[in-house]
Amino acid sequence: MHRRTIGSSVLFVLHVVWSGAALAATDTSSAMPSAMAERMRACTSCHGVQGQGRNNDYFPRIAGKPADYLFNQLTAFRDGGRTYPPMGYLLAFLPDDYLRQISQYFADLQPPFPDADHTDVSPKVLAAGERLVMHGDPARGIPACIACHGARMTGTQPGIPGLLGLHASYIAGQMGTWRSGSRRALAPDCMHSIAVKLSDRDITAVSSWLSRQPRPDDPRPAPASAERLPLACGSQPQ
Repeated sequence: MHRRTIGSSVLFVLHVVWSGAALAATDTSSAMPSAMAERMRACTSCHGVQGQGRNNDYFPRIAGKPADYLFNQLTAFRDGGRTYPPMGYLLAFLPDDYLRQISQYFADLQPPFPDADHTDVSPKVLAAGERLVMHGDPARGIPACIACHGARMTGTQPGIPGLLGLHASYIAGQMGTWRSGSRRALAPDCMHSIAVKLSDRDITAVSSWLSRQPRPDDPRPAPASAERLPLACGSQPQ
């Protein structure tokens, strides 16, 4: 895309976000859904009209994820815990109160999940991914994914996201950023602690298996649980 076109697009989206923030600051009453949807155009122009995500690695599904998780991601993009320049530019001057409105708006949506991935992957790779997701690898100190993300893999309130409805390449890419430290979370950063123990082969196996799972009948995150997580996690304090 031509650089001028990209610049114009970014300026338009910034205008929409800043306009929305101004509205939020001057109107403390409960917004009608249509009004809030209009404010969210800067988000939905990339992530889909209901936050269902796009068919690429850059704009994942954000609908239905726990509001606290979404808020943590927005503040991370704003404050440098996650690095993706377009998101950083969009969020640079938005206050926490408005980011919480955005988070709750998308947390309340539950559009249909996208189709599962169907690219060719060997049964051996998928079996390895299933083992790590369902059982982990105790010998290496790797907990099962479902121990935190829930037995249905739809996430757990208040701050753990679901793992379904995402492309394998997106999952693998995020695991790589956790491992390298270019994506960070509230301390203690449990995902970094796990990711550094994963090989490239592990990441390929897990992401390939997750992206092929059937879409859940009930996509809502599991309620918060008193059961302790397998390791301390700043985004899910207990």
